[in-house]
Amino acid sequence: MVKYNLAIFASGAGSNAEQVLKFFRSHPAIKVALVVSNRSNAGVLDIAKAYGVPTVIVGKSELYESNHIVEILRNFEINFIVLAGFLLKVPAVLVELFPDKIINIHPALLPKFGGKGMYGIHVHQAVKDGNETETGITIHYVNEHYDEGNIIFQASCAILPTDEVDTIRQKVQKLEHEHFPIVIEKLLTGGV
Repeated sequence: MVKYNLAIFASGAGSNAEQVLKFFRSHPAIKVALVVSNRSNAGVLDIAKAYGVPTVIVGKSELYESNHIVEILRNFEINFIVLAGFLLKVPAVLVELFPDKIINIHPALLPKFGGKGMYGIHVHQAVKDGNETETGITIHYVNEHYDEGNIIFQASCAILPTDEVDTIRQKVQKLEHEHFPIVIEKLLTGGV
């Protein structure tokens, strides 16, 4: 019996969303019931359709100025939200309705390299420019501020002085794909 209906919020290509979809496609207690995007051309929409998961596109006004997103989540009986490259700030109403039930994956070791504008390649460039010797991923709860929610899990990898930004991105993406679905499962089944 399905205990958790997940909604994945994503804005881009959807590589992390695909790992989550793949991991939970036949899970007995956890189901990805919906993929939400703010971009009608996001690759994640095609991935969701390939997995037979319904998709919804929400614009900024639907997200921030109405209860439309709340109604959608209620209609799909969503009880947990996973951000996988969602570039808009989660509205306060969702943070209030889903306390400790919204998580995000960030491509750096928070609290370093977090905050508004710190996503994707921008994070990896900042890590490179900062001459860091390690980077990684942070999975954290979402609150009303960018990347400031309580940390659930971190994993790190070494950065060599010769690593280019794209090499750093690839190392971090490998960690994301390896850990994100497993951490979600452990979190929801009491293992974290």
